[in-house]
Amino acid sequence: MQGVWFRESCRREAVARDLAGWVRNRVDGTVEVLVEGPEPAVAELVAWCRIGPPRADVSGVEVTTAPVGGLVGFQVR
Repeated sequence: MQGVWFRESCRREAVARDLAGWVRNRVDGTVEVLVEGPEPAVAELVAWCRIGPPRADVSGVEVTTAPVGGLVGFQVR
């Protein structure tokens, strides 16, 4: 997904929903997102991730749950 502004677009989408967390590229070429916030807003961001920005070619999204960590803000790593 490199070169389509996925991470920055994801950050903007998360900030618009007042979510906290981060997004980063992984060594294997996939993108990893950790997000915290109200369940409806998290679900909206997950739905956005399934499509991504205009030039993205998303082949799948895997969702797992984890304990909340009290993150503040949303960063591109």
